[in-house]
Amino acid sequence: MTVLPATPDHGIWFRRTDVTDRDALIPARFDVVNQSPLCTKLLNEAGTDVSTVEHIMAALAGCGIHNALIDIDGPEVPILDGSSAQFVKALLSRGLRQQGEPVRVLQILKPVEVRKGEAWARLTPADELRIDFHIDFVDAAIGVQEKGLQMANGAFVRELSDSRTFCRRSDVEWMQANGLALGGVPGENAVVFDGALVESGKGLRHADEPVRHKMLDALGDLALAGAPILGHYTGYRAGHAITNDLLRALFAQPDAYRLVTCDDSMLARLPGVGVHLNEIPAVA
Repeated sequence: MTVLPATPDHGIWFRRTDVTDRDALIPARFDVVNQSPLCTKLLNEAGTDVSTVEHIMAALAGCGIHNALIDIDGPEVPILDGSSAQFVKALLSRGLRQQGEPVRVLQILKPVEVRKGEAWARLTPADELRIDFHIDFVDAAIGVQEKGLQMANGAFVRELSDSRTFCRRSDVEWMQANGLALGGVPGENAVVFDGALVESGKGLRHADEPVRHKMLDALGDLALAGAPILGHYTGYRAGHAITNDLLRALFAQPDAYRLVTCDDSMLARLPGVGVHLNEIPAVA
């Protein structure tokens, strides 16, 4: 997979270099999400897809990258270590270029909320992007965790980018019985929880790594709005599908948002502004 620079207002697109018989371009946009409980999958009108885009999307958003073309030679973004840290390191190591064009953002004007059973997600007005998340698992090693962060000034890179995807041992057994996640290695690209036990190689990177990873996922899924969001996202036991439903609900209500051009004070509050390579956690 290769991330290439793009012109202003290009947005983020994926290009399947292995697809030659139909449209290989897939926009990184909420309205082409083909919902899956395990990852975020994009599907264009020609039937070309790419899955597990949430970690690279979070890395791009967290580094303040709004325009890029991503060449990929298969149907799934590499899982790497299950976090965004290696993507962030690669992006910042190559260097970022300010494009000289104004940045437009989505400003949330009124609350929007979606619910599925006990899970819900909400966007409310705020002067910057804030993410709050609450999870509640029966596994003692996870339990109840909650965390909130203002995402400005490199907070994603420092606090969330190294948090790995996680699952329960029963989920792994079900997936592998159905021919999925056959290359998954606990501790290398996922943290596996089994009751009070943790399979994580060298151990957890944070005591609350699961909720941090949920916040990472949320940032990646929110980036599919097509522009940075100025608003407060709250997720309660939410997953990829609920966050996607939230964006669909937002754009179905034209009076709930507006697209505005950033002034200097807005720009300073966006994720990625001022981030430095030395802020990346050591695991990357």
